[in-house]
Amino acid sequence: MLRLGALDVPDGRFVVMAIVNRTPDSFYDRGATFELAAAVERVGRVVDEGADMVDVGGVKAAPGDDVSPAEEVRRTVDLVAAIRAAHPALPISIDTWRAEVAREALAAGADVVNDAWGGVDPELAAVAAEAGAGLVCTHAGGLPPRTRPHRVAYADVVADVVARTTALAEAAVAAGVDRERVLVDPGHDFGKNTRHSLEATRRLGELVGTGWPVLVALSNKDFVGETLDVPLDERLTGTLAATAVSAWLGARVFRAHDVALTRQTLDMVASIQGTRPPVRTVRGLA
Repeated sequence: MLRLGALDVPDGRFVVMAIVNRTPDSFYDRGATFELAAAVERVGRVVDEGADMVDVGGVKAAPGDDVSPAEEVRRTVDLVAAIRAAHPALPISIDTWRAEVAREALAAGADVVNDAWGGVDPELAAVAAEAGAGLVCTHAGGLPPRTRPHRVAYADVVADVVARTTALAEAAVAAGVDRERVLVDPGHDFGKNTRHSLEATRRLGELVGTGWPVLVALSNKDFVGETLDVPLDERLTGTLAATAVSAWLGARVFRAHDVALTRQTLDMVASIQGTRPPVRTVRGLA
């Protein structure tokens, strides 16, 4: 069983994690939900579209203007509190690598710490444990936060992903995080070139085989754009293809911008797998 806040996720169920960024310079939405009201409105919309949880972030992953911990708290904590008030049972994750930010967000109602930078803050797991929260352990190739890979090389990228993420997961449990609330993420684009991210997708079953629930963050990423040679606003088809492959190979949680189409894609995969019945089956029976 995977547990995300108040949500128990049995085997065979896919979770859509909707992205809600309170950043003025997000690579995808360019600040569309930077204002609190716009962010709250997006939460309501994505829940209606089929999101199972939301992921709140206050600092874009790419290089850019410095964002202090205090500013990150200002951007995220009031939004977490507003979401919790409006949606008492909705799982909320806080996308941060900083323990001090995570502590404030968890106190405001977040349920999961989504650490995209591979445990660079050694206090993060303890903060999650103290709050009874979950933790996402991501492979970032050992890079510092908000840095891009440059000529990064691995003897075997998937072996490195498995080794680093499972070590972080075991350390989180040792720090007191509930084992059923720990996930691992191969970290597409983080510390990787496009060929690395494609290989991590193709061999995702190896990470799934560790037994830790797998989260994938594929949505509109550069590896999709480079693979298909398409600009940012034309990456949805490639994203959904990677989503379907990842679901088939056993990923459980899918961080997404386009919630309705991601939900449809995952529902179709689940129906092909036989874990979700069709909504209606009148063809050939009428």
